[in-house]
Amino acid sequence: MTVQLNAYLHFFDDARQAMEFYRSVLGGELTLSTFGDFNASEDPAEQDKIMHAQLTTDSGMVLMASDTPPGMDGTKGTNFSLSLSGDDEPTLRRYFDGLAGGGSVTMPLGPAPWGDTFGMLVDKFDVKWMVSIAPPAA
Repeated sequence: MTVQLNAYLHFFDDARQAMEFYRSVLGGELTLSTFGDFNASEDPAEQDKIMHAQLTTDSGMVLMASDTPPGMDGTKGTNFSLSLSGDDEPTLRRYFDGLAGGGSVTMPLGPAPWGDTFGMLVDKFDVKWMVSIAPPAA
């Protein structure tokens, strides 16, 4: 079972361009998924926006990003989160609950369109966290 900690950047309609730039500098493999790919928005204007991007470099660095959907904080300078992900469900649930102590859960852990269990919170120090629990490998 694994758990990873990665930076997650939130952009304002230019996640694709930003991540392509980071790939040009850092190298590696870039995967991009849009809101339309996951039927995550009914708004035609959001279909091509990036729901999740992941850049994995040859040296093992991982940088993730998305376009900020409507209703989420859109203030530059606060456009990042820390992401905990992996398939160690008990550990990740414990981290989620622990980090939520004294903070606020903005999205309870629950089923995500891509098949993981996903949730978001802001800890008592105003740091934004995302937790994504993958189903156990078959």
